[in-house]
Parts: sequence; structure tokens; C-alpha cells
Amino acid sequence: MAHKPDFRGLPVTVVGLGVEGIDLVRYLAAEGARVTVSDAGPAEQLAGAIEAIRDSGATLSLGANRPQDTEHAACVFVSQGVPPELPALRAAQARGVPVSSMVRLFFERCPAPIAGITGSAGKTTTTALVSAMLESAALDYVVGGNIGVGLLGLLQRIGPETKVVVELSHTQLAQLEVSPALACITNVTPNHLDRYSWPEYVALKRRIFQFQRPDDLAIFNLDDEVSAGFVEQAPGRVACTTSTRALPGDGVALEHGVAVRHEGGRAHEVLHRDEIRLRGEHNVANVLSAVAVASRLGVDDAAAARAVRAFTGVAHRLEAVATVRGALFVNDSIATTPERTLAGIRSYAEPLVLLLGGRHKQLPLDGLAREAAARCRAVVTFGEAGELYAAAVRAARSGGVPAVEQAADLAAAVRAAARHAHAGDVVLCSPAGTSFDAYPNFERRGEAFRAAVRELERGA
Repeated sequence: MAHKPDFRGLPVTVVGLGVEGIDLVRYLAAEGARVTVSDAGPAEQLAGAIEAIRDSGATLSLGANRPQDTEHAACVFVSQGVPPELPALRAAQARGVPVSSMVRLFFERCPAPIAGITGSAGKTTTTALVSAMLESAALDYVVGGNIGVGLLGLLQRIGPETKVVVELSHTQLAQLEVSPALACITNVTPNHLDRYSWPEYVALKRRIFQFQRPDDLAIFNLDDEVSAGFVEQAPGRVACTTSTRALPGDGVALEHGVAVRHEGGRAHEVLHRDEIRLRGEHNVANVLSAVAVASRLGVDDAAAARAVRAFTGVAHRLEAVATVRGALFVNDSIATTPERTLAGIRSYAEPLVLLLGGRHKQLPLDGLAREAAARCRAVVTFGEAGELYAAAVRAARSGGVPAVEQAADLAAAVRAAARHAHAGDVVLCSPAGTSFDAYPNFERRGEAFRAAVRELERGA
């Protein structure tokens, strides 16, 4: 049962004015709270966010997160990614003030069961696929969370029968002490090890099913080592997905090139592998996960298959941008880990010119360097970690092949890649590092890649 505390007249502080902060301010103000916003960014940097909450009546404290920002708060709400060691948060906790979040408040107030999707990679594509399947089946649904859609603004559209799908990041899961009724883990691979130890990161992902009840359902990918290891830890019911082995029970498997849904001892063919338009085996796994989730939300197999046949992908994820002088330029800016870049490389049979760069996340590069050396015509690096990535590929190559070039920035890297590429090649921007050396997020980096490719088109 959704819990609904009364915020009328209550002084609250929202720390962080991103997507979640805006969602929180609007919702809490509408509920009658007296809202203070604390964000370390300057006003000019937050102009769009400030405009978005202009009618909320919130008090703004910008330029730093100050302890006094939470001094009079009865409750503090934190956007994901805000460091827990902030003095403003520590001061509130020392006084016994409850600290919550957008996702936690949503879980408390949502009147319908929630389906949550997480993973180191594939969670956004899987969430988008589930959304497309629900649309295809003409069901009443909402989708939000880590896809850049605030959750609290969706509450007014949700009734007891609404299908609610939430993408959850590891930082959002850290804020929860409850699990969704339906939980799906696409995979768990090394990521964010510049901030967490590997056991800590795995433990955060585990939280999506850790607090489930016996009647709840968790869906695990048996082809991923960590996800498969979670099967025995689930407190509720379990279903699985796999492309490589036999299912032990309910779930969705790729069998002889066909996605087959197994439930209650019966097998149902959904669609053929060749009908999936997305590149790469990792995207086949995403489709299987999406079918598994959507079927439990009431989507019939025909509607799921229609959605998959029409689905061409999500921006910045193996996104075909343009063909210039016969070479296809592909934006995979979402790839901020070597594992993700490896999946991108393995999605193409064509000769590759690979763009690597950004900020290193302290993840091993050996496997990526070996694969790049074996598969690529050329590797162009850029950004803060450009020298590191270039050295790794040079150390792994044999006889000076592939060519390795270090560029000053992403635009220069695109121009260099165009010089190396032949007609029929794929120029793949799959950086393996974060964007934070030069861009606020991977989306902005992807947009910069697109712009550089468009510039090439104009000069072609």
C-alpha cells in the first residue's frame, strides 16, 4: 500500500537541481511544502533548471552546498549522484533529519506495482523495448527513472492497473530500502570502480531484488556471471533469460534462432533472431529481457514481436549517424567502460576505425586493447585518457597494425578517423571512458560527435 506523508507547510530541502531535483521541487511545492534548493552550481549554469521551477516558490541557495541549507529542514531530498559526505547532508543526519530521494518517495506513493530494470549495460535499451511493447499492446503504462524522466510527475497518471516501469541506476538503488515487485537485471560488469569497490558495486545492484517478498518476481540473465549468481539469492520467484543454455524453469531463451518464452511448463515462440533490427548479441540479450518483463506485465507475444520488429534503438547506443565517403559513422557514446566498447566492436563484421577516449574509470584495458588490435584498421584516441588508451593498443598490436593516432579532442579525432577509413568501413565512436573530461554527460559527447560528422558531410 502506497504511503503518503503530509508535506503541507513542511520545510524541506532538495539537494541537487538536475532532472530529479526539478521533479522533486515541483512535486513537493504542489504538495504544499516550503522548499529550499541547494546546488553547488552557479545560477548561470542552472538557468534552464531555475526556469523549470520558477513557479514553485522555492528558495534558491546556489554556488555551494552549505550546512545552513538544511538547518531548518524537516526532511531532505537528495538527487542521485550527490555525494553523501556533503556537509549539508551530514549536518542534517546528525540532527536526525530524514534523508530521502525522488525514487524512494515515488516507491512510497505509487499506487500500482512497479517493474524495475537495472544493469551495468542494456538497461535503457531494455526499458525502451518494454515501453514499445506496452505501447504495441495498447496497455495503460508509464515509464520513467534513470532514462531522464522524473517519476513524481507521473504519479497523477497512475492508477492501480497502470503498468509502471522504472529504470534504476546503482545510485538510485542505493537510496532504496524496498524492491520493485518485478525486478530485472540485464547484467553486472565492472563499472564505477573509481568510486566503489567491486563487492560494493555488486551489492548495490543486488538491492533491486534484495527486499522482494515471496510473491515478487526477479528476472536474471544466465549468460552474465554475476546475474546468474543472483538466482539462488532471490527471496521471491525467479525467471531467467539466456542465449546459450537451457532454461531451468520460466523465462525467455534463444533456441535455434528463435526467442521462446517459457511459462508454467509451456513454450511460446515469440520471434526469430533475424527479425531483431538491433546490432550485436548484447542487444539480443536485451530483447530477451524485455520480452520476459513485458509478458509479466500483460503484453501478448504478438504485440511484443511487433514492437521488436519496429525498434531501431536508442540515441547514443550504436546509433548510425551518417555515411561519409562510403564509411558509416556510428555514435556509441554511452560506452563508458571497456566492456561496453567490446560489445560495440563485436556488433560489426566490417573493418573498424575505433575512437577511444574520455576519462579513465580505473578499469582494466587489456582485453579491449587486444580486441581493438585484432579487429580495427585504425584506433584514434582523444581526451584526458587518450595517451593511456593509445599506449594500451600499441602494446597489444603486432607489426604496427592497426594504426594508432592520438588527437587533441573529439572533433579532431573524427577528422583523423575519416582519413583512416575506407569505403565500407565503420567508424565507431565507442570511447570506453566517461565524458566528464570535456562534457557534462555522454549525451552531450554524442551530440558533439554527430556535429563533427555533419561537418565532415558538408566538406565531403
